[in-house]
Amino acid sequence: MIQSMTGYGKSSAIFGGKKIIVEIKSLNSKAMDLSTHIAPDYREKEMDIRALITQKLERGKVDFNLWIEKENEQAAPPINVSLVENYYRQIKALSTQLDIPEPTDWFNLLFRMPDVLTKVETQELEEEEWETAWRVVEEAVNHLVIFRTQEGAALEKKFMEKIDNIERLLQSIESYEAERVAKIRERIIESLKTLPVDYDKNRLEQELIYYIEKLDISEEKQRLENHLQYFRETMKNGHGQGKKLGFIAQEMGREINTTGSKSNLAEMQNIVVQMKDELEQIKEQVLNVM
Repeated sequence: MIQSMTGYGKSSAIFGGKKIIVEIKSLNSKAMDLSTHIAPDYREKEMDIRALITQKLERGKVDFNLWIEKENEQAAPPINVSLVENYYRQIKALSTQLDIPEPTDWFNLLFRMPDVLTKVETQELEEEEWETAWRVVEEAVNHLVIFRTQEGAALEKKFMEKIDNIERLLQSIESYEAERVAKIRERIIESLKTLPVDYDKNRLEQELIYYIEKLDISEEKQRLENHLQYFRETMKNGHGQGKKLGFIAQEMGREINTTGSKSNLAEMQNIVVQMKDELEQIKEQVLNVM
């Protein structure tokens, strides 16, 4: 079964008083286009995450987010009041000594001075915590794969409907082919009758046969039938067939266009237009197939 490149997955888990959340989305793209936003605690594992996503998803414009929500708000870092007072006195004295205007925004200046706020040290990532986070990443990616598979099933159903429609339209052309040959012969003969000269009827028959053979669409019909069947078979080969299906659709378009150029009967040309419409809908959606 084919897969869509459009998908969404989300998962979460609790560890040590914080909630680990992963959200991943994907859209269609010619190659893997991965964008990641990872909480600082797990940034050292970014390459592992990227490798997993690339291996599982293969292709698509993917947006990956991993963040943390802490159950209890941490206390704000303490302010070193005595140090703030010391900085304040020194700056004020320096302003008087050098005849420089005092700052207009004291708080902004003082809080930027060294060691006024306690530094927060980054804690080393524990193996147990990373195992929990990794499970969340895997679950979110797997949810997206399931989503893609469901979307792929819907696309496959749509494609089958369009392929069947093209096949029915192609078969409906046959009833006009014999009529077309008769009309061509009749039109040419009637035109010749208006000429004030005699013509060689044997030579006319030879020229008619040559002309009608140039308008024959038997080969185009056969090739289009083959492409329709190949499209069906390719869809059953599993995911990763998007580009191949796109190539087959292009070949189908080639045969339909040639059929249209040879169809000098209004009814046949109308059928060709309908086939083009069905094929255009396939081409639009095949871009979403992985």
